[in-house]
Amino acid sequence: MTAALTRIADALERLAPPAVPVPRFDEATAFVWQADPDRLVPVAHVAGVPLDQLIGIDRSRRTLLDNTLQFARGLGANNALLWGARGMGKSSLVKAVHAEAVAQGLPLVLVEIARDDLHSVGRLLAILGAAPERRFVLFADDLSFSHDDTQYKSLKAVLDGGISGRPANVILYATSNRRHLMPREMIDNERASAIHPGEAVEEKVSLSDRFGLWLGFHPCDQDQFLAMIDGYCAAYGLSVDPGDLRAQAIEWQATRGARSGRVAWQFFTDLAGRHGLAV
Repeated sequence: MTAALTRIADALERLAPPAVPVPRFDEATAFVWQADPDRLVPVAHVAGVPLDQLIGIDRSRRTLLDNTLQFARGLGANNALLWGARGMGKSSLVKAVHAEAVAQGLPLVLVEIARDDLHSVGRLLAILGAAPERRFVLFADDLSFSHDDTQYKSLKAVLDGGISGRPANVILYATSNRRHLMPREMIDNERASAIHPGEAVEEKVSLSDRFGLWLGFHPCDQDQFLAMIDGYCAAYGLSVDPGDLRAQAIEWQATRGARSGRVAWQFFTDLAGRHGLAV
């Protein structure tokens, strides 16, 4: 009998998931959450752009920075949804305001979670909530959902917190090309085919309403595009004839068929390489 119980106990121990290693949040200011098995992987260097080089998004920059500094200081702050045009600095802004808070000596940690790992967010919140001496920005980049996707329900654990409430030291920043986090045509299709049209999409559409801050990012005009490039040239000490620089930049964006902060950086990278400058 004792031998049988021992075998059962050993089998249960093998089936049980290993304990999540307790991270040392003093080894890095940024981590990536990976599920199955659960672990927080430290990021030695966060790739980003300095805050003052994010041109053309002044209002969003001020708003998110103020919100982030308030949160890092233990004051009231909102979850934020950064939505809009591709390549206009949504992700870069999140990383830049985090870097600014860290530079000010505030105990702010950036934790990135992939959309496919949202099902494990409850376990992540338990780990972060157990470190009250730190403040955590949970970062979900390029977030969107299809009509049959149920991952958005896990996100509500962060936004609403359920019966236990979201840990006071955790806030969510998400970026998306879509204001409602799902395609507009899917919203319209469900509304048209449902018996109760208003209820058919309310749960999904209302997800974005749970973000206290909505920051919209829109395509830049030519002057803003050129100002971004001028800013990069000034930051890296690259001197180019203004007329020649303008002509090259306009030709570059014409071949890409778009103007954005990302396209401006890609042009500058090419320009710097041709002038023997590493970036």
